[in-house]
Amino acid sequence: MTSIKEVAVVGLGYIGLPTAAILASKGIIVKGVDVTPRTVEAVNRGEVPFVEPALGDFVAAAVANGTLTASFETPEADAYIVAVPTPFNADHTADLSYIEAAADKIAPKLRGNELVILESTSPPGATQHMADRLLAARPDLDASTLHIAHCPERVLPGRVMEELVTNDRIVGGITPVAAQMAKDLYSVFCEAEILVTDATTAEMAKLVENSFRDVNIAFANELSVISDKIGIDVWELIELANHHPRVNILQPGPGVGGHCIAVDPWFIVSAAPEESKLIRQARETNDAKPFWVVDKVIESTQTPGFNGKVAVLGLAFKANIDDLRESPSIAIARSLAEKAADVEFLLVEPHIEEMPKSLTGINNVRLVTTEEGLDSASTVVVLVDHDQFKAVPATALAGKDVIDTRGLWR
Repeated sequence: MTSIKEVAVVGLGYIGLPTAAILASKGIIVKGVDVTPRTVEAVNRGEVPFVEPALGDFVAAAVANGTLTASFETPEADAYIVAVPTPFNADHTADLSYIEAAADKIAPKLRGNELVILESTSPPGATQHMADRLLAARPDLDASTLHIAHCPERVLPGRVMEELVTNDRIVGGITPVAAQMAKDLYSVFCEAEILVTDATTAEMAKLVENSFRDVNIAFANELSVISDKIGIDVWELIELANHHPRVNILQPGPGVGGHCIAVDPWFIVSAAPEESKLIRQARETNDAKPFWVVDKVIESTQTPGFNGKVAVLGLAFKANIDDLRESPSIAIARSLAEKAADVEFLLVEPHIEEMPKSLTGINNVRLVTTEEGLDSASTVVVLVDHDQFKAVPATALAGKDVIDTRGLWR
């Protein structure tokens, strides 16, 4: 049972806002903090500024009940949950500037005995780095009066509100007291097992989970390239191989995106560059897949029946969400537009309403509906397996050159 009554959640994105909303649904007073006016204004209206099933009901109810508010300013609270971005730099080392900025805003608000949890996926040592920064700013405090822990998120976009409750959690403390305090707080809503360890091991656990998936996806992506070269159906190949009782190959795609799998393995590589050869190779294999897809599309534009238009289906990094972070589809669309300036690329993403910033200003790309894309283009490229695309009848593809990176229309 936690004694914490008020929690400040710093960062109201795809993880921070669901965490804030579910805590608020349990009667905790939650004060959300974000730097984006659109996010703060939406939350205070009881709305969600992105797509996540079921989250809207939680946010609306919590705001109506007065247990959830949002602000630009970091408040005083009994506990702080930091859920800010941790991108990587050009050399693949972690950019901890968002964590540092959050710590700098929290430090003046501390009175002593608060719990500060880093939820952001981080390289080994990031939680200690945040602790050191807080304590340097507040020399009147120490590890006995400021409790620092790491609790990485382990949820799947599109199922966040369910998995926050049902997935096991890992909590790592700078001290055992901090770990127990964090466990008690997450026990407010988490019905699964909460496993306690030290902060560095907790950081590595999240990175290892996503690196395992990245290596498996790299194997599948490599198989897809090999299968294309020797003229077999990779989807059938994997289906057959997976009938072995100890084989479970994942599905190939156009690359790997999102805020976790496309980023986290590099944190391990950065921490131990000489020792992480397999992890590095998997990352390089998955990073290379979009270029292979681009080459396949360019080949299609050079065939006699090509009419000058390509429909690119899907810009999100996975199905049925609007999350574009690290999406290989964005990189593919941009590369295609640059390499084939005389081709019109019709981008179809049913979960967004305007062109992504990274693609604005490019003359030969347009955001269109699924119907327009399929009606107009002679080449169709499937990059995301949205339900809306799965529902497309085979007749809509008649006579078209289909490059299906998701095995959607086998």
